[in-house]
Order: sequence, then C-alpha cells, then structure tokens
Amino acid sequence: MSTSQVVPHDPRSVPLGPRLVTRLAVGCAHLLARQPPARIRTVLLRLRPGARPATLAEAARARETVLAVSLAAGGQQGCLPRSLATVLLCRLHGQWPTWCVGVRTQPPFAAHAWVEADGVLVGEGAPADYFQRFITVD
Repeated sequence: MSTSQVVPHDPRSVPLGPRLVTRLAVGCAHLLARQPPARIRTVLLRLRPGARPATLAEAARARETVLAVSLAAGGQQGCLPRSLATVLLCRLHGQWPTWCVGVRTQPPFAAHAWVEADGVLVGEGAPADYFQRFITVD
C-alpha cells in the first residue's frame, strides 16, 4: 500500500525506445514479485554489483517512467512491482537506488515496498521514519 496517491501517466509521453525498455523492466518486475522475499532479495543482490548509487533525480525519473507505462504499477497494491520495476530500470542504466520492504510505523499498519535514493523515499510523500525497513538491497 502506498502512502501517496499514485496517478498513472500517459504512456505516449515516453518515447518508443525507453517505453519498450520500461515495459521489459515492468514485466520482469511482475514475475519477480511472485517470488518469495528471500528469492527477490537474492536476485537483486546478484543484479546490484557494478551499478553506481542512483541519485534522487534518476530514481524519481525511473519511477515516473514506470508509472507512465504501467497501470498495474500505479495501483494501490502495486508497490512491490512498482519498486522492483524502478530498481530494474535504474539498473539497466547502470544505477542502483536502495530497494526496501517494510511496514508503516503509523496505523493503519500495512506492508509496503519502496525505493530510496540519496537517503530520501522516492515518490512516497512521507518522511523517512514513516516506514520500518525489514529488507533492503543497496
């Protein structure tokens, strides 16, 4: 569950080449999201080496591109595929934001997945202490 309202964008706002690459990342993210948490973490840890840390602007741009091409990633239950697609898209560009899974620290308690860059939650509209991290890959 997201803390901010996620509004999907027009896929035509993304040029064809980047749109296709993003759709590939989104498809892979949906497949990965069906795996157990330990397997997701293992896959991400294997993909991480060689990438430099993503800046806040780079991670935000990747997240916005994911939202532009995927209605499912923009839904209230789309936090896991959205965060995974954002990480995968960043990795395709040689960057890596911190991928996180945890829970809200304020009621209503709910599981959530998100990305961070430069120590900031990307696109969540919440302070850093709003979530308790259980799994991170940075």
